[in-house]
Amino acid sequence: MHEFDVRTSAHAQMVDVTAEVQDVVTALEVGDGAVLVHVPHTTAAVTVNEGADPDVPRDLLRRLETLVPWTDPGDRHGEGNSAAHLKSSLLGCNVVLPVSGGSLVLGTWQAVWFCEFDGPRARRLQVSVVQP
Repeated sequence: MHEFDVRTSAHAQMVDVTAEVQDVVTALEVGDGAVLVHVPHTTAAVTVNEGADPDVPRDLLRRLETLVPWTDPGDRHGEGNSAAHLKSSLLGCNVVLPVSGGSLVLGTWQAVWFCEFDGPRARRLQVSVVQP
């Protein structure tokens, strides 16, 4: 397994980590197979979505905030960040990505996104080779 840091500068933010994940694939000498990208945090997530248009991550964050507003009078969690926990659960803490010829197999417009829901923070992302 390999880890790398992701620093966020906003309360809610999506950071394109495709190049960093590819760097790990290269360093681990993954030829063909798959890697697991995992976020070991309960208020962050990882997803695959469009990386070509910067409006897409902005729209996703805006829509998530509409679906799960930051404040809800019924929330009981003492830290006050229940919305971040819910958003993390909705998107998920890991993705499995295929690798072929030493490169991530992504669609033309796809990118790997680290999703921050309770920032700004310093976070960790983990990449592991999935064994056949």
